[in-house]
Formats: sequence, structure tokens, C-alpha cells
Amino acid sequence: MDKLIEQKKGLQRKHLPYIVGGFFVLLILVWVVFGNHRSTMRVSADNLTISQVLQSEFKDYVRLSGQVVPIQVVQLSPEEGGIVTERVAEEGAMVKKGEVIIRLRNSNLDLQILNAEAELAEKQNLLRNTQVAMQQDRLSNQLEQAQLAMDTERKLRSYQQQQRLYGEKLVSRENYLQAEEDYRLAQRKQALISQRLQQDSIYRSVQMDQMEDNLANMRTNVVLVRERKNKLEVRAPIDGELGLLDVELGQSVASGQKIGQINDLSDYKIEAQVDEHYIDRVKTGLTASFARGEETYTMSLRKVYPEVRQGKFRTDFVFHGARPENIRSGQTYYLNLELGQPEQAVLIPRGTFFQTTGGTWIYVLSADGRTAFRRSIRIGRQNPQYYEVLEGLEAGERVITSGYEGFGDNERLEIR
Repeated sequence: MDKLIEQKKGLQRKHLPYIVGGFFVLLILVWVVFGNHRSTMRVSADNLTISQVLQSEFKDYVRLSGQVVPIQVVQLSPEEGGIVTERVAEEGAMVKKGEVIIRLRNSNLDLQILNAEAELAEKQNLLRNTQVAMQQDRLSNQLEQAQLAMDTERKLRSYQQQQRLYGEKLVSRENYLQAEEDYRLAQRKQALISQRLQQDSIYRSVQMDQMEDNLANMRTNVVLVRERKNKLEVRAPIDGELGLLDVELGQSVASGQKIGQINDLSDYKIEAQVDEHYIDRVKTGLTASFARGEETYTMSLRKVYPEVRQGKFRTDFVFHGARPENIRSGQTYYLNLELGQPEQAVLIPRGTFFQTTGGTWIYVLSADGRTAFRRSIRIGRQNPQYYEVLEGLEAGERVITSGYEGFGDNERLEIR
């Protein structure tokens, strides 16, 4: 007879794996639905710089390092080349305009002066000989003209006498006609010689004027060549300091070669290098200032050089009003160049986070300060102290402004 087996009620050991599996499935579902999927990294608060977002006045300026230089530097170059025979002044000496700096010697120039003087003497002799010859020709022509005039008068008297005799039938018609022809020929000769003498006079006058002009030009040339010898003394073009003199005794110096410079110390300017990031905003007329001791000095931007080298371009600033009493060439001043008027804006202090993010995002702390979340922002202008925030942050929030190099792509930071 069969025995009836009674079934057990409740949980049994064989049900345990199903229960555990269902529990893990439930946890996964909860994590998927309600969990935070952001990548998270734990960081130490001691390694962070936390700054507060401010609503304050933004001063649009840039900090520059500038060097004091003379207001003007004049290059020193000889107009004539030669051999250096004497250094009259030395570097660092104060010189007046017109004072001799160095003296040169040029043997070729001495030879040119002699040749020019000899050519001038030759032209002067030629002119005198021509004047004598013209005077002799003039006298000879005048004598010929006088003889023709006398011959014409004689032929006239003979013609008139033959005319009377022919009227009285005392001479033949042939004699009368010959006397008339001789008179007419003498008249034509006299007219021709007068015309020739007039043309010769005009030609001689033009020739003399040309020779006088040539002679005047040669005299001027001799004067100029002699003046070139005076230029073998190199003189100071302005009052100032002889800042450089790069020649030695016996050295050959070419015409126009730079051998030194004169620094005009009547005033000073400041040369500063500006980052190319500001090239479209830096224009002449902008105001700059710097503090020296307890005094603040004002300058204006006089010149912007367009050439960019190694990411920077050069600018020149000139003083307005007072200058520092102990100002000297070579000193370094730190200028604040104003690029615009102060305005109210949302600001965050400058930090090394910008090198990683480029100002496109930043870590913003939660209210309790234990967590920081990555947030997109937009940075506008910047000065040496602050960044101007155009979008993404509000005054009173706190952000991490130290470097982000070790944070990777994590969107959430847990601060311990």
C-alpha cells in the first residue's frame, strides 16, 4: 500500500539562489533609474584653491613690463669714409650739437680736391684765352667793317661823278654802268659783313655764357669737394649722451656706416611688449599709469608697432605731467594700460584652471562644499586679477580656480 508524502510549506534552501538573484536585479534597476552616473573623483581640499564669484566693478586693463629709454636716439654715421685718426669723445660723455666725436683721414679725397682745383684752373685759362681771341676777332671785324664802309663811300663818289659826266656826254655808258655796279656791290658787301658780325657777336655771347656757367659749376664743385674734407670730422647732430661709439684708431669706416648713437636725454619714454591677444584693442592715445613710491604717474600710448615677434608686439609710452625724479635709462616700470571704462560684472579671480579649460567650463561647489560639479561658462574680458564671466555663474557661488591637470575628464569631484 502506497504512503502519502506531505509537501513542505515556506521557503526552502533551493529557493535561495533565486531570491539573491532577484535582489541584485532589483538593485541594478534602482541604480539605473535613480543612480548618479557621473564620473566621480575624490580630491583633497588642501590641494584646491576655492574662490567666490563676485558682483563687482571690472577694471579693463592689462599689466605691462616696460623699460625706460631716451625719448630719441640719433644714429651717428660719417658722411665721408676714411681711417679713424682720433677719438675725441668717449662713450657716456655728454656732448653738445656740433662737437667733434671722431676725426678721419681720406687720401683719395685729398687727391680729388687737387684734381678739381687743377681742372678749375685749366677752365679759367681757357676762358681767358677765349676772351682774348674774341676781342681780337671783334677788332679785326671792326677794321674790316671800316674798310668796307670807306670803300663804299669811294664807290659812291665815283658812281656820282660818272653819272654827271655821262649826263654831259663826257664818258661812255659802259664806264657809267661799271661805276654803278661797283657801288651796288660795295653796298651788298657792307650789308653782308654787318650781318655776319651780328651773328658772330650772338654766337660769341652764347659761347661766353656757357663757359661762364661751366666755370661757375666748377667753382661750386671745388667748394663742395673742400667741404667734404670738413666732413671727415664726425660731429654730434644733437645735444645728448654719447651712448655708443663702436670704432677704434686705425679702423676703416665707410660712408653711412653706423658707428655710434647719441641719446637725447631731454625726456624719456617707456617701451613695453604687449601680448598679441590684445593687438586689436591696443591703439594710440590709450592711458597708462604706474606707481613709484607714493606717487602715481600717467602716460599715454604714442606708437604701436605692427610687427609681432614671439607672440608680442612693441609699444611706446610718453609721460603726461610729472616724471620720477630719479628716472634713468634701463629702469623697469610696471604699467597698467587701460583698455576701457570700468563696468559692473560677474567676476572670478584668475587661476591656473584657465590653462586647462580655456575658460569654457569650471568646477562649481555645492552648497555644503563637499562636492564640485563641472559647469559650462563663458569668459569675456580679463585683467591681471579677474576674469569677466558672461554666462554660467552667479555672484555668491564658489568655484575651484586652481589647476585641473590631475582631474582628467571627471564631471564630479568629492572633496575630503
